[in-house]
Amino acid sequence: MYKKARSTDSRTTRSTRRQFVGALAGGAAACALPRVVRAQGNPGAARPPNFVLIMADDLGYGDLGCYGAPDIKTPHLDAIAAGGARFTQFYVSAPVCSPTRAGLLTGRYQQRCGITAVLTTKQRAQGMDPGETTMADLLKAAGYATGIFGKWHLGYAPECGPTRQGFDVHRGFIAGNVDYFAHIDNTGKHDWWHNDVEITEEGYLTTLITDHSVHFIEENKDRPFLLYVPHGAPHSPYQGPGDAHTSGQRPGAASRETYAEMVEAIDDGVGRIAATLRRLGLEQDTLLIFLSDNGGTGKAGRNAPLLGAKGSLWEGGIREPLIAHWPGTIAPNQIIHEVSISLDIFPTYLEAANAPTPAGRGLDGVSLLPLLASGDGLGERTLFWAYRDQRAVRQGNWKLLIRGDNPPMLFNLHDDIAEKNDLSGQHPGRVNTLSSALAQWEKDVGASTA
Repeated sequence: MYKKARSTDSRTTRSTRRQFVGALAGGAAACALPRVVRAQGNPGAARPPNFVLIMADDLGYGDLGCYGAPDIKTPHLDAIAAGGARFTQFYVSAPVCSPTRAGLLTGRYQQRCGITAVLTTKQRAQGMDPGETTMADLLKAAGYATGIFGKWHLGYAPECGPTRQGFDVHRGFIAGNVDYFAHIDNTGKHDWWHNDVEITEEGYLTTLITDHSVHFIEENKDRPFLLYVPHGAPHSPYQGPGDAHTSGQRPGAASRETYAEMVEAIDDGVGRIAATLRRLGLEQDTLLIFLSDNGGTGKAGRNAPLLGAKGSLWEGGIREPLIAHWPGTIAPNQIIHEVSISLDIFPTYLEAANAPTPAGRGLDGVSLLPLLASGDGLGERTLFWAYRDQRAVRQGNWKLLIRGDNPPMLFNLHDDIAEKNDLSGQHPGRVNTLSSALAQWEKDVGASTA
C-alpha cells in the first residue's frame, strides 16, 4: 500500500476526487459545444483542440538552437518555435523532477499535495495521493482520450500510477531515470510498463517513447486527445542512440557530445510527432507545448546565461524553455517576455477545451490562452518557490532569494539576468514586502524544508 507523501493539505481525498470528477463530467455534459479558439479565416473544427505536452528531463535553458545552443542542433524545435511562440521568462515550480511534475499535472503548487522532493527508488511506498485531480482527470471527463508515454516519477505503487490519475494508457517507466537500452533503474530493477503490467520491449528509450506517442495520435485522430510525452532524456545515464554496447547504469563524467546526441534524439522525436499531426490534418487543431522539468545539471547541460543548475533556486534551476505552437491561433515568430510558470498549463488547457472547473477547487496558475491567442498581457504576478532550505519569490522584475540561514538576496532580473548584483541593502522595504509575501505563501501551501 502506498504512503502518501507528507502534506498539510488534507482537502484532497479519494472521495472528493470522485465527487470532483463526477461534477466536472456533469458540467461538461451541460455545456454547449466546446469553444475552439481560432483566428479569423481559419474555421474551427467541431471538437475541442488536442493537446500535446512534451517534457524534456534536465534540459538546460540554453540547450536548444532557438535558445542559443552553439553545439546542439534542434531544427524541429527551432521550426516549431518559429511557427509559434518562444518564452524567455517561463519557470517551473521546482528545481527537480517529481515536484515539478506534480505541480504540472495538478495545476497547483506541489506543496499542496506533499510532493516537495524527488521520489527516490528507496521510497517505493510513497507517491502522489490518488485523491489528487489531474489535468488528465478533467480532460478525460470532458471526452478526451488521455495517454502518457515516458517517465512518471510520482509514485511506484500501482495505486499511484498514471492510469489511476486520469490517463487511459501509459507506456514507459516509473522511476526517476532508467538505462536507455536495458530499461533498468539505478538499483538494477527492471522498469518498463504498459499500464500496470511490467513488460519487456527492446529499443532506445527516446525512440520508444516517440513510437508510442505517434501510435496514440493515429489511434485517436478522430477524437480530442491529451498526449503527455515526458522524456527521460537528457537525464543521466548519458547514453546516445548509438551507445547500446555500453548499456547499463554507468558512473563517470558526463560527455557534452553524448548529451548533445540525447537532446537531438528528442528533437527528432518532436519532428516525428509534428509530422504525424500534419499528415493526419490535425496540426491546426492541436496546441503543442514543449518544456523541461528543471535546469541542466551543470555537468553536461548549459544554462547560460543563467546562474545555477538543477536543484537550486537560482534562475538556472527553475527558468526553462517553453515553446507553444498552434497554427491559426498562435501567430508565428513570437518571442514572449511575460513571466509565466508550469502551473499555468493546466488552466490553459481548461480554457481551450472549455472544460469547467467546479467551485471550490482553486488552481495556482492562470490561463495563457489570451496571451497566446491575442497577445493580452498577464499583468504583474507573484510566483513562489520552496525547495529544501531554499526559498524564492518573484514579483515583477524583482526576485528575492533565501538560501539556508543566509540573509535574503534581492535581484532585479530585468537588469541582471545572471543574478550577480545583490540589491537587498539598497531596497530594504522591498525585501520586507517580498519576505512577508513569501511567509504568507508558505503558510497557505504548507511549505516545508523537508
